[in-house]
Amino acid sequence: MSISTVAHLNFHGQARAALELYHSVFGGQILVTTYGDLGMPAGLPDAGKVVFGQVVADNGFRVMAYDVPGDAPAPAAAPTTRRENGTTITSEPFFLSVRGESVEEVAALWAGLAVGATIVEPYAPAQWAPAFGMLTDRFGVTWVLDVAAEHAPA
Repeated sequence: MSISTVAHLNFHGQARAALELYHSVFGGQILVTTYGDLGMPAGLPDAGKVVFGQVVADNGFRVMAYDVPGDAPAPAAAPTTRRENGTTITSEPFFLSVRGESVEEVAALWAGLAVGATIVEPYAPAQWAPAFGMLTDRFGVTWVLDVAAEHAPA
């Protein structure tokens, strides 16, 4: 499986649940902590409750998730992104592309991410790939999954 980027995702109070979901889907290791655990300044609002962490899959793919302090809901506008040292950093969840080496591999990811998701594009063969699908998971992160064409059966 190949992943387009290391993902930095910002949430408002949902980072822990999102990390647990991504760990269940991608496997590997999970680290979940709070700003308070690391001795951040006491003046930071709710330092003991603001979560950040990461999931590191066995293939090296990382999903890093942060809770943005405050009670305001995440804005519904288009995400703001910037590139920094080869990593895409966003102000809110955005599109992530996952390319698998087999239909079975991608189907397992689809099944894991689809719980409570909005299906944007059904998982099925496409002209450019033997399997393709797009869904927005329950945390607002949109995933594009397909099987790499170079691994498609003849």
